[in-house]
Order: sequence, then C-alpha cells, then structure tokens
Amino acid sequence: MRNVKLIIEYDGKDYNGWQKQPNRLNIQGEIENAIKNVTHEEIDLIGSGRTDAGVHAFGQVANFKINSDFPIEKMATAINSQLKHSIRVLKAEEVDLNFHSRYNCHKKTYAYIIDNSDQGTAIYRNTTYHVSNPLNVENMQKAADYLIGEHDFTSFKSSGTSSKNSVRTIFNAKVLKEQERVIVMLTGSGFLYNMVRIIAGTLVEVGLGHIAPEEVKNILEAKDRKKAGKTLPAQGLFLMNVEY
Repeated sequence: MRNVKLIIEYDGKDYNGWQKQPNRLNIQGEIENAIKNVTHEEIDLIGSGRTDAGVHAFGQVANFKINSDFPIEKMATAINSQLKHSIRVLKAEEVDLNFHSRYNCHKKTYAYIIDNSDQGTAIYRNTTYHVSNPLNVENMQKAADYLIGEHDFTSFKSSGTSSKNSVRTIFNAKVLKEQERVIVMLTGSGFLYNMVRIIAGTLVEVGLGHIAPEEVKNILEAKDRKKAGKTLPAQGLFLMNVEY
C-alpha cells in the first residue's frame, strides 16, 4: 500500500465546489476519475478541506492510497493528461501511510482578491470582486489586526455551517495593495463556512468608510452574523496553501 500526496491548482469557475456529488461537476470526482484511469484502481481522494462552488486554489492538498506501482515521478503528468485544463496536479509525492491531508493540517492561507479599479476588468472578472470606490487599505489593515488570535468567529460564519465550535485562531491577517488590486490574506488554524468571504466583506465596508476599524472588535464580541458585512462572491477567493 502506498500513500500519495498531491498539490493541486484549479479554477473553480465551472465547478460545484471540491466535494464529490452526483450529477454535478466537482473537482474531487474529476481527479478521482483521472487517477482511476491512470492506476486502474478505485481510490478515495481526501482533500485538506472543501472549497465551495466557484472558489479557486493555488495549493489545495489531497492524498489517496493505492496498491499500484505506477512511478511517482510520472504520476502528476499522467493524471493531468486525464483532466480538464482547469485542474492541474502540480506535484505528486509518496508520504507516510499515516499522513492525512485533512487531519494533519495545521494552517491554511486564503486570499480574497478585490479589483479596485474604476471600471472593473473583463479579463479577470471570474477571479476578482469589483469595488469601484477607492478603498482605504490602511484602515482595512487596522481592522484586520483585531482578527489576529483565538476568537469565537460566530459573527463571521454563515448559518449553513456544520461546525458546532466557532472558535478559530488567525495567525496572520494582511491587507495588501498591488496596483489596482486589494488583497485580503488570512492564515488560520481553520475557517468556518464562508468565514473568509464574510471577513473580506466586512473589511470592504471598513475600506469604504461605512464601518470604523475598531468596530471590528465589537463585531467579534457580539457573536451575531447580522453585525458583520456581507458575504462576498466566491470568484474572488483562493486557497493559497496548506501547512503541515
């Protein structure tokens, strides 16, 4: 038995999220079928977490177990030959049999990308969220600083979450300006359903001057979803990397 770890990049625009589901195009199912075509084995692909419909990834991590002796150095190329170009396996490597891409994860980093140009973009419309009014990045960073540490993030989760425990740790929260883009970068122990998109929506409200930066502390303490900003659309969200 061999345990294979994959680093995966994907454009989530045309997919109904990571999780395998009948009669709906999904990333997990597409990769499982590709691996089956290569190894001639039925496998169970375990992801580090589920990304929602329309969400993208630069560094999703997954693993699966096989008996096949297919050469590991040829695995990524072979799997990619069976996939749509919107999904790419960047790397395949053998790992310890006890490695579990979800349970062994210590940190994840997500980025939410905001196009802050006047007119928006045609080319990158499926990978950014457009805000035409100028954003005050300095105030957004002041607000983001209140998120760092261990908190109950009930105010920043959607009602559909399956997790009963809303306490998470944010290790790093950065708001970056790159030309006409504003990027919200969050590294945490884990994230609740829509948590990053709600945080990004709240920080946009701060950037527009609708919420004072220090008010984010009160929003956290309120544990009330209605106090935070709106949930931004999925297309601006990227899973950047997963740390073990």
